[in-house]
Amino acid sequence: VDTGDWREDGRTVIKYLDSRGIERIDHLVATHGHADHIGGHAAVIEHFETEGDGIGAAYDSGVPHTSRTYENYLDAVEAHDLDLFVVEEGDRLPIDDATVSARVLNPPAGERDDDLHNNSVSLVVEFGEVRYLTTGDAEVEAEARMVEAWRTELDADVYQAGHHGSSTSSTPAFLDAASPEIAIISSDFESQYGHPHDEVLAAFAERDIETYWTGVHGDVVVTTDGSEIDVETKTSFSRDPEALLDAKHG
Repeated sequence: VDTGDWREDGRTVIKYLDSRGIERIDHLVATHGHADHIGGHAAVIEHFETEGDGIGAAYDSGVPHTSRTYENYLDAVEAHDLDLFVVEEGDRLPIDDATVSARVLNPPAGERDDDLHNNSVSLVVEFGEVRYLTTGDAEVEAEARMVEAWRTELDADVYQAGHHGSSTSSTPAFLDAASPEIAIISSDFESQYGHPHDEVLAAFAERDIETYWTGVHGDVVVTTDGSEIDVETKTSFSRDPEALLDAKHG
């Protein structure tokens, strides 16, 4: 799900997957077309199609972007004749494993506007008793719709904080519906946008959510056997949102 910033061009993602012995990607998801989310898509497709066992299929919100990064991604899809599916709420990724499911909760069904953020592909991935929720850059409008339409499906053990921990996401109603035990925030320590925003860290603290922030924890790897959850980080640091807030303001 997503491949990082365009300046990285997929290098970190490819290096990590290679280190884990992963030779094929069955399902490659682009939450939306912004270059900080699909920046490595073209390189990842090229790598696995030419040096690995390929890409099974690609999934997209269907809302195009005008950037060169987005065009490179579509060019790679075409060059390697990949199946590209536009998904909407209620769809399920065709995962060939009875113990794993991935349901799409956003974008909304039918015609949609050109708002890349609020049309972000949002997924609940379930393995055994463990549920993982990721929402791309979905913001207030999309979160409110998901709470209204999919409240029971939002319940999650692990939540990748929407929009890099921006206050435009992770609204109180959404957090109450998801009720995660663990949250992961993906942003730089000195994010140009101030991510994660103080309001989000405060909301996580209020709900006693164990929180990991790539800005201080580095790479965050979550593994599960379908029952227990293990989180490994590159750097040891507090998982208390209040401590992360203190670290942010140094």
